[in-house]
Amino acid sequence: YGGTELFIGNLARELYARGHDVTVYGNGDSCVPCRLKWLYPHADWPPSNAVRSQLKNVDHTAWAIHDAAGSVDVLHLNDVGGVPFTRFIDVPVVLTVHHPHEPALSEQYVRYPDIHYVAIAHWLARREPMPRMHVVHHGIPTSDYCFSAEKDDYVAFLGRMVPCKAPHLAIEAARLAGIRLKLAGEIQPMFVDYWERQVLPLIDGRQIEYVGEADLSIKNRLLSQARALLFPIQWEEPFGLVMIEALACGT
Repeated sequence: YGGTELFIGNLARELYARGHDVTVYGNGDSCVPCRLKWLYPHADWPPSNAVRSQLKNVDHTAWAIHDAAGSVDVLHLNDVGGVPFTRFIDVPVVLTVHHPHEPALSEQYVRYPDIHYVAIAHWLARREPMPRMHVVHHGIPTSDYCFSAEKDDYVAFLGRMVPCKAPHLAIEAARLAGIRLKLAGEIQPMFVDYWERQVLPLIDGRQIEYVGEADLSIKNRLLSQARALLFPIQWEEPFGLVMIEALACGT
């Protein structure tokens, strides 16, 4: 649905292009140029039941780690759910931390000091207590994005329609400035009430426009023509990929 999936897809594609033998453990709908293995044939988003989703994640992760342990040189995790299973394998493990500092998660990470943890920002790495802490900033394949020096008369918001991303504040800023705003992003079922109460009533289709969810082509059109990207986050975003996507488009 977003940043972590984009990160994994980009990383797998680039490593594969450089001649590495890459396997991605995803779902059967995933599209990557390298080897793909899956336990569940189809994506399940948005989750219809939190408990069912958690159990599927544990089931998939346990299977994937067991399957990978017999053949890989390095195992790269992107979810704390896989950490406890590493006690049963003898393979170097890297885990990229995609979330802000959360004490409960850090307590779990510290119990596994042999894992190499990767923060995606220096400020995040400074807060984490794990001994093997590294920093690798996000990157994107800039050739996927369309640069434009010419801009249309609007600003853009790209992100989930959730309180922590604060599209309502982007709307407030645009209205105060008297400029057009185009919003793009997913309306998640668990935040429908927020969308219907705080965002949807402010969309008039003229000054404030919602263009729906954004695939790469929509992203390119939205970002490359915008005067600016509005990013009024209300949480500690570790590294917002949309910022460098906008920069790649000249915005």
